[in-house]
Amino acid sequence: MDPFSEHQLLQTRRQFFGRTGLRLGGLALANLMGARSLSASAIADSQPGTRVHPPMPGFPHFAPTAKSIIYLHMNGGPPQLDMWDYKPQLQAFFDKDIPKEVRGDQRITGMTSGQARFPVAPSIFKFNQHGQCGRWVSEVLPYTAKMVDDIALIKTVHTNAINHDPACTFVMTGSEVPGRASIGSWLAYGLGSESNNLPAFVCLMPRSGGGQALFSRMWGSGFLPTRYTGVTLRGAGDPVLYLQNPDGMAATDRRVMLDALGQLNQRGFAKFGDPEIQTRISQYEMAFRMQTSVPELVDLSREPQAILDLYGPEVKNSGSFAHSSLMARRLVERGVRVVQIMHRGWDVHGDLPNALRKQCMDTDQGVGALLADLKQSGLLESTLVVWGGEFGRTVYSQGTLTATNYGRDHHPRNFCMWMAGGGVKGGISLGETDDFSYNIVQTPVHLNEINATILKCMGIEHSRFTFPSQGLDARLTGVESARVVNEILS
Repeated sequence: MDPFSEHQLLQTRRQFFGRTGLRLGGLALANLMGARSLSASAIADSQPGTRVHPPMPGFPHFAPTAKSIIYLHMNGGPPQLDMWDYKPQLQAFFDKDIPKEVRGDQRITGMTSGQARFPVAPSIFKFNQHGQCGRWVSEVLPYTAKMVDDIALIKTVHTNAINHDPACTFVMTGSEVPGRASIGSWLAYGLGSESNNLPAFVCLMPRSGGGQALFSRMWGSGFLPTRYTGVTLRGAGDPVLYLQNPDGMAATDRRVMLDALGQLNQRGFAKFGDPEIQTRISQYEMAFRMQTSVPELVDLSREPQAILDLYGPEVKNSGSFAHSSLMARRLVERGVRVVQIMHRGWDVHGDLPNALRKQCMDTDQGVGALLADLKQSGLLESTLVVWGGEFGRTVYSQGTLTATNYGRDHHPRNFCMWMAGGGVKGGISLGETDDFSYNIVQTPVHLNEINATILKCMGIEHSRFTFPSQGLDARLTGVESARVVNEILS
């Protein structure tokens, strides 16, 4: 290809028209780009109070009840019957087939479709009432149970997908089809962040005993600019790879290099108009700032011993769920807008009693401590905490059922999620399921409505929060109407 033709193909539509008559528009654009060409570091240093992650114009739409969000995603589908949806009457149905009129013609997965029977498996775990609200909670959640008066439990969440990959994609992006922006990226795009030294959206992935894969689309920016992709902090070794300067390079050398690189990138942007070049500039600047902010973030030496004890003995082990929970609090108190903790291993098709005990031993103290820590520090009033998976589990056993062992298959028809903190009524429960926790009988709540409610807490009217993509005004809550779950909001 000759250079002239290659240059024409590389032009954007805006560049083409700008170079064939719209000279004034081109000059105006160049002027705007010149104003933007200052590095994020230079802007923040020269103009105190300027935000590296500013909100979009007009955001938030109204006064928010929460300034930040911590999303606790239990990847794999936690079994609602064994944790939150107390059904004591099921003991009388042990090893009896679930009634056909209850199961109906609902789809089931290929993992149980070939079973000759669908025997009911009551929970093996004891439930007790906790808090002033008298919430029934499973014995596997002793620490979270202490905080039920601050939690709004939703028993009737339902979703579209029945398998993990599309269900996880849906819960985080509002669509089963990959390519959409994650909820964290939407919030970072619309609201920015109050932190100049840390990303607006941080994702933590504590170690677990395996489980379903975590795909980057769950914290990806999709069709939004890539600067809104969640930044993952590693649980072992350096929190961010290649963040530190190589041996022999001083911070001043790095600054000179970045300034020179920024000038080259600005020339590239002026020539090609690719917005990803601007993203690259801003990310280099953020990495420079994180060289100082991240080591301070992960240094727990100044945390009071009482706080460390609250999170338990694993809190100092980088990569544990307890450590990630404490990191979540430290991130939001430093102005980070969105923190997402992704914990794997909840796919309990078999050996559920042992597997669930292990999962809860790994996470429960960290969850309870996070809520208590946020509350005692005053951060819970401005921080929305969300807990849940991608779907629930069946009442009938997958595989062999005994008095001490069973498994559960995927169940998208109803499952439990909870919210706490900024703008949420504590101590309440919304919705009811039937006697088998198989169908919703009162107040269904779709995942799109969960997301609409999250956005409202953050000061966003979900129907007005759109981004043009492939000829459509895409939004997190989809094209169909989605109500805000006002029943759980104060």
